[in-house]
Amino acid sequence: MERAGLSDSLVTAILRKGYLEKMEKCKTIPAWDGYRMPGEFEPHRGCVMIWPVRPGSWPNGAKEAQQTFEKIARAIAGSEQVWMLASAQDAVQVREIFADCPSIEILEIETDDAWARDVGPTCVVNDKGTVRGIDWQFNAWGGAWDGLYAHWEKDNLAAAQICEKLGMDCYDAQHFVLEGGSIHSDGEGTVLVTEACLLSRGRNPQMSKAKIEETLKAYLGAQKVIWLPRGIYQDETNEHVDNVCAFVKPGEVVLAWTEDEQDPQWELSHESLRVLEQETDAKGKKFQVHKLLIPKKPVCITEEELAGFVFEEGEDVRSAGERLAASYVNFYIANGAVVVPQFGDEHDALAVKLLGDLFSDRKVIPVFARPVIVGGGNVHCITQQIPLCSGKQPMKK
Repeated sequence: MERAGLSDSLVTAILRKGYLEKMEKCKTIPAWDGYRMPGEFEPHRGCVMIWPVRPGSWPNGAKEAQQTFEKIARAIAGSEQVWMLASAQDAVQVREIFADCPSIEILEIETDDAWARDVGPTCVVNDKGTVRGIDWQFNAWGGAWDGLYAHWEKDNLAAAQICEKLGMDCYDAQHFVLEGGSIHSDGEGTVLVTEACLLSRGRNPQMSKAKIEETLKAYLGAQKVIWLPRGIYQDETNEHVDNVCAFVKPGEVVLAWTEDEQDPQWELSHESLRVLEQETDAKGKKFQVHKLLIPKKPVCITEEELAGFVFEEGEDVRSAGERLAASYVNFYIANGAVVVPQFGDEHDALAVKLLGDLFSDRKVIPVFARPVIVGGGNVHCITQQIPLCSGKQPMKK
């Protein structure tokens, strides 16, 4: 017997006692219930972000990071609701900052850091327009093996709390370590991932590649998973897919690229291109690949920036001159805009031009995002879309 393409062995594994012992609301699996992960380019109810304060991620009291987060939030709020998470201690200040913008609401949820893409819920929808969240286990990109900080308990609680605040039912997937930045969906049954990330020892080492793929299909309502070998050079998330390749529509992707054969990224991007040229999506269509150049000059952390960090014990420590994983693929697609990171590089304008051509129905908004990449991610990493529901959203009891 199979349900929605899921094998008996996976059904048994997911449902057996211990995997769903914490689940109180949704005791089934999204694919069974007719849910799928939509593409980011589909309509949104809004976007979740988290106010940055962690001194080990954001130097100089997070002042530059906060200014950049504010610009990104306001750019998104021009066409959709933004929910900005903040601790009770910070919420008063954050409300004052956004007092003039009714489209930005502050939610008092405390987290360990500000990576909304990875700690927020991955949302799935059904054909009735109902939206549910998925609460994956978060372990700071590798747990005790190679995680980036020692304590992530608050981050791991965030997805369920966001679902509660926004009135969404939530699937408990705490048996499975996954971050939102490690998956990209075309909304039609195809999901992009990287082997470097999903097969890393710090996530689900007890599971084979086949079991990981089955689990993704079960929770994301997917029919096909495309495994790219690698991501962006020096990406400390073990090379999330959202930094190297993203859907702009079904069957069409942008791929981070370099023409410099001496750049370490050259071979990594070519490996991904070879896979995309050989593969088809879930509907059997060949991929159209648009090459999106990375910054011409490597983006590296400076002595001055390094001096502004305050690292805690067990936290990943940066070093001066370290190359950062800068990529224009790390953009966010809002209802009426595409927010694109900029690095003060001569390739900035090329990224804006290409994405403007690909998203002719949206306004491309460039944001100087060095204060975000210094923290280890970029625009996509600090945002998590909540799909639009049609009709009344059922409230979680």
